[in-house]
Amino acid sequence: MPLKTALLALCSVSLATGGQLLLKAGMSRVGFIGSERLGNPMGLLTQVIKTWQVPLGLLLFFVSAFFWLLVLSRVPLSFAYPFVGLTYVLITLFGKFVLHESVPGLRWAGLALIITGILLVGRTSPPDVSPSEGVGAEVTSSGR
Repeated sequence: MPLKTALLALCSVSLATGGQLLLKAGMSRVGFIGSERLGNPMGLLTQVIKTWQVPLGLLLFFVSAFFWLLVLSRVPLSFAYPFVGLTYVLITLFGKFVLHESVPGLRWAGLALIITGILLVGRTSPPDVSPSEGVGAEVTSSGR
C-alpha cells in the first residue's frame, strides 16, 4: 500500500477507535438501557445527546468515514478492509492498559491472528489503479 494511502487508512482507523471509546464513555454515563427506559424514547434520546461524549464520538466516526472514502478511492475494498481490524487491536490495548480491563488469553490469541492477517494482506500488492480510472474501472458496459 502506498505510504499516503496507509496514512489515510491509519487516520480512519484511529478516528474510528477514538469514536468508539467516546461512545462507550458517554453511554457509561447514561447507564444501562433496559426495557424500562425505552418507555420514554425521546427523554432517553435527549439524555444520550446531552452526554457530550456521544455527539463527539459520532463526529469522529463521520470524519473517519471521510478518510475511509479516500482510502477506498485508491485501493480495492478487499485489500483495504482488513486494516479495519486494527480497531480491535487498538481498543483491546486501550482497554487493558488505560481502562485496566481484564483481557483473557484467548482474546490475545485472537488479536494475534488479526495482526497476522493484516500483515499478510499488507504484504500483497493491490492492483495498480491510475487516478483517472478509479477502482472498478475495468468493469465495462458489457458486464466484464
